[in-house]
Amino acid sequence: MIKIGIECENIEDKGTRYGVGQLTLNLLKEYAANSEWQSKYKLYLYFKKQIPDDEFIQNPIFIKRVMGLNSFNIFYHILLPIRAMLDRLDWMFFPNYMLPPLYLGKSVVILTNDIYYEFTKGTIPFRYKLAYRLFANWAAKKATKIMAISEASKKEIVKLFKMEPERIFVARLGVSGIAGDQRSLPSDQAYILYVGQMFPRRHARESILAFEKIAPDFPALKFILLGKDKYNPPIIDGLVRETNQKLGKEAVIHYDYLEKREEVGKLYAGAKLFVYISDNEAFGLPPVEAASYGIPVAVKDSDLNHELFEDAAFFAPDSSPETIADIFRDGLANNEKREYCIKKYREIIPGLNWHNFADKFFNQL
Repeated sequence: MIKIGIECENIEDKGTRYGVGQLTLNLLKEYAANSEWQSKYKLYLYFKKQIPDDEFIQNPIFIKRVMGLNSFNIFYHILLPIRAMLDRLDWMFFPNYMLPPLYLGKSVVILTNDIYYEFTKGTIPFRYKLAYRLFANWAAKKATKIMAISEASKKEIVKLFKMEPERIFVARLGVSGIAGDQRSLPSDQAYILYVGQMFPRRHARESILAFEKIAPDFPALKFILLGKDKYNPPIIDGLVRETNQKLGKEAVIHYDYLEKREEVGKLYAGAKLFVYISDNEAFGLPPVEAASYGIPVAVKDSDLNHELFEDAAFFAPDSSPETIADIFRDGLANNEKREYCIKKYREIIPGLNWHNFADKFFNQL
């Protein structure tokens, strides 16, 4: 039996299960539902402080290790690699973009083009930039295999990290549902939706400014944003207040997070249009999730988004408020294109599922 370790600090806090947390959680769910994989692979799960109370994680098919620490650095770079090597694993999976230098066994590490841009041009604190710069580059040099989450991202990784493409395999992320018809809403409940952490390259600020421009033409329309403000310093709540004051009503609404996944699903299902104008993404799961609910998406015109959506999206050639405003107008009023997108998503979304992601992962080991 092949012994595989998985770093699971990213799923301990249910409130922050985005990105690698969601990826890790769904990989474990697919394994727990597949008896064939259970007979071939044994998974060792490594937690920093605590085991989450998800029922399926309590299953004895997983061997669970808890370090009981508050410090991420001591957990990730010292105790985790030592504990994993003592367990004599065949493979260790590090989803958090970094390979600890102390780990000497076979490893799989996720790398993305957007993590490269974060430590070179992003606004994250210096200590995070330094950690990613050191240990993502170490992964590019020393990891046995690198996982990319789209073909477009793989091409970028090869160029940015100066890597051999043969070391990189692609496992595209998935969604849990399959696109269905958008439910119709009364006009006074219509809204544009944004989901995801907010920082400059995702242009939440410009999207709010664009909404302000179109609001007079769509007086009943709202703009709902779900995600933490990661601008440095934070700007979103102040901009929301200022925009609502100008419009004379609460037309823009911001939630840091919603505790229940069902609440997020309801937000997706009720949206008129989904917006995610991001300069750099390795995959960009939120617009794919929106498409799975049959919601037309507005995204940046990029190789990645054409890989994911083909021609079935409202593509923004740039990220200025004026351009995004034009995309909003088209995305709301162009019924022929909207119907085309919804129909196309029924063909695209079934291939983007977590079983396929897990299958790609296990077939590499």
